[in-house]
Amino acid sequence: MIKTARAGLACLAAALAFAGVTTAATADVSPRLTATQLVADMGAGWNLGNQLEASTNGIPSETAWGNPVITQALIDRVKASGFKTIRIPVSYLGKIGAGPGYPVDAAWLSRIEQVVRYAYDQGLYVLINMHGDGYKTVAGSWLICDAADQTTIRDKYQKVWQQVATRFAAYNEHLIFESMNENFDGQYGTPTQPCYSNINAYNQIFVDTVRKTGGTNASRWLLVPGWNTNIDYTVGNYGFVLPTDQYRSSSIPAAEQRLMISVHYYDPWDFTGQEDGVITQWGPRATNPAKTSTWGQADYLDGQLKKVHDTFVVRGYPVLVGEYGAIDKTSADSANNTYRADYARTLVAAAKKYGAATAYWDNGYNGQYGFGLFNRSTATVTQQGIIDAIIGAVTGTTPPTTPPTTPGTGACRVTSTVSAWNTGLTNSVTVTNTGTTAVNGWTLSFALPAGQTITSGWSATYTPATGTVTATNASYNGTLAPGASTTIGYQATHTGNAAAPASFTLNGTTCT
Repeated sequence: MIKTARAGLACLAAALAFAGVTTAATADVSPRLTATQLVADMGAGWNLGNQLEASTNGIPSETAWGNPVITQALIDRVKASGFKTIRIPVSYLGKIGAGPGYPVDAAWLSRIEQVVRYAYDQGLYVLINMHGDGYKTVAGSWLICDAADQTTIRDKYQKVWQQVATRFAAYNEHLIFESMNENFDGQYGTPTQPCYSNINAYNQIFVDTVRKTGGTNASRWLLVPGWNTNIDYTVGNYGFVLPTDQYRSSSIPAAEQRLMISVHYYDPWDFTGQEDGVITQWGPRATNPAKTSTWGQADYLDGQLKKVHDTFVVRGYPVLVGEYGAIDKTSADSANNTYRADYARTLVAAAKKYGAATAYWDNGYNGQYGFGLFNRSTATVTQQGIIDAIIGAVTGTTPPTTPPTTPGTGACRVTSTVSAWNTGLTNSVTVTNTGTTAVNGWTLSFALPAGQTITSGWSATYTPATGTVTATNASYNGTLAPGASTTIGYQATHTGNAAAPASFTLNGTTCT
């Protein structure tokens, strides 16, 4: 996806890499995994989106779309949250020099390697690709399947991947290459020819080029997409052709594959990505038909994942749902995060059932219409409920899907205790269910006084940091029996006004 913001020894090695010095990566001593073992070992995945694929006027820059510089602390937080795989989209664009050699800027390649090492050195699986170079809407894009001069495009593509693959040839199989991202001709109808044929050609060039660079590249898993990573246009009779893998290591048994299939899943788009706040609910727990899409529900999702299983997994080709997720519409529906979590849980559980791995799309943006699960500036969690749903589905600890219940009017009470100093404050907030029915999953909304900005919080996730804030329950305090209370809190800065927040509502119900 292209979505801009609106979205010890290891340390020494990383520092040297960033300075332009290539260091030896971990030797390939890990056992080679079968397709089934690989998917299980990859666990839950997460996208470092809108960072190394971000660009301005055709020049890649990790801060171009509003995200801060990537840090080790962020990757450590992602790992600590339970994710075992990180997909790192990468654009090259204006960092590629002129032909015939098409040299990739050394500093850019070193920064890519440094970010890879943030995750790789922690034992995580890492995926890198060629992302924005194939989008017509991105300035400087060139990997265009319906462009006239395909000879030049293919030569440039081969030269860039040769350099990238050579750089990482010594990395073990925890590093996976993905040939490209959502490549298509820009129209969302039936795939056209010869455009699809050119996509197939890119995939074949990618596989052949990587394999010929040797080292672990001769045996590592390689990821290839079909038309726009669309499931139907990849599994159906629309022109997708699996690359041959004739140059892979002879040590790989003939019956085993080393190619993976890349698909993305954002159905139904009116729930997952449409920025209008109309469709805010999804799945069997949806309570309002007017807020629920008329298609793309759990049965449809299951059917789509079964298609990739029946087409590829049964033949030994593992599948990665490399992007999925739903944007934050809590500004229109305070219960939206419940359905976002349900969507993620259902997708990941279905993928696990059908032998596919997954990677949630996080664009780094928290707040209205954001996909973010983490605050990248502070390396903190912002959507614990969604993370819990993802990790639970992978580990088999998915909670029961009982319908969410909310107290009636006037069924909640809030007390707020502020301790302030200079330009900072802490606020302890106790929420009590004064209703007669249990609350299973809650969001507490309140108006933060002008000049205050939340910098950290506990026992809930808070978004956004200013204005009207929504606090969403943690995994351990989401149920409030009648008469039960829970205490949450946050730290904030202020510009002179250290007053307590006002206008508290719990799941839309005004609190006293």
